[in-house]
Amino acid sequence: MIMGRDTLTGLKVHHAMRKQSIILEPGDSLDCCIQYLIKYKINALLVGRDSEKPLGVVSKTDIMGAFYSGLPLSSTPLEMIMNSPPLFCSPDDTLDSALDTMKKNKIYRLYALKDNSTAIAGVLAYPDMVGLLYHYCSRCDQGLFSKNRETAKDRVKRYKVKEIMTKQVESCRENTSLESVVEILSGSRFGAILVADDNNYPKGIISKTDITLSYRHGHKLSLSAKTIMSCPVTLCREDDPVEAAIKTMIIEDLHRLFVVPGKDQPVCGVISLTDASRLRSGSCHACISSRIRVDGNG
Repeated sequence: MIMGRDTLTGLKVHHAMRKQSIILEPGDSLDCCIQYLIKYKINALLVGRDSEKPLGVVSKTDIMGAFYSGLPLSSTPLEMIMNSPPLFCSPDDTLDSALDTMKKNKIYRLYALKDNSTAIAGVLAYPDMVGLLYHYCSRCDQGLFSKNRETAKDRVKRYKVKEIMTKQVESCRENTSLESVVEILSGSRFGAILVADDNNYPKGIISKTDITLSYRHGHKLSLSAKTIMSCPVTLCREDDPVEAAIKTMIIEDLHRLFVVPGKDQPVCGVISLTDASRLRSGSCHACISSRIRVDGNG
């Protein structure tokens, strides 16, 4: 556990939140919801009425549950599957307190309300916090990818992927049914499942986005995992610096990387943007002093 000051200390929700938020009506259909989720590459949206405080949230996890239950896309209203009520914060709350709230309630996002209003000011999710942390790392003289060649980078202790990765990896085989995949993801709360062979060598990956698209395309739950999996699987090594893993996820627009000990070895873990944000720091032990310099130079 990391104690004391960290890179998030003193920063506010408004420093990291995204100002764009999407609100649909309670009576809007699942099909309408999926269109917005896919178009804007988001994992959840709010449900509410004009000028009123939002009533609930619909995420890809909820969409996945509707698929499993066989609910019709065009005639099922969002109010039937939404989670209520949403959890809110203030733009002036600290990122530390927001992260504590998300962790305590096992949720992946908070919605910020404007002061003395029911209007949404923005949304804060784990990737937003990671993006802010990476902003400091990328501008730091001690950073792994600093253009300052005179920096003695080898003198800085850097966090490695194996220090923060999740060692438990949910996996299935290529012939596993989509129904079983949904059951595994629902039970584990992971955002994706690895499709691997008997020795846990990666063959592909199925995310909640893949399942959401299958639902909209009218696929049957009896389909095999191989039919809808994405490949190849983007990997990193357990001894890679966390900063390198974060950079790969940000540049390639990924939420996670599967981890291997070395070349041509089976998967031993997974690192996600959630894992990186819970570190509450940058990629090395120089980040506090570096952040002060970056902020001072504006």
